[in-house]
Amino acid sequence: MARHIRAADVDAVLAYSGHELSEFVDGDWSPGYRVVQDGRRQVNVFHDGPGEQDGLDRYRLELQAAGFHVIPDQQPGGGRRRLHVTRH
Repeated sequence: MARHIRAADVDAVLAYSGHELSEFVDGDWSPGYRVVQDGRRQVNVFHDGPGEQDGLDRYRLELQAAGFHVIPDQQPGGGRRRLHVTRH
């Protein structure tokens, strides 16, 4: 069973690796990563802007190297690609 995880822990790994955080500016998201808490045992990571799949691939590898369990996924109904991140 997955353990508790905090979005701040996932954010810290990506920020330390030098990735830019996406911010909501003038009604749109700036290019970069976005971390969203999805309950106590899961965090979702998105990439906003060009190069979505490349960004998600880089985030996945770095998060796995940091000891997180990462599953590439897509939102229901053909929505955005994302990463489901949990702790083992």
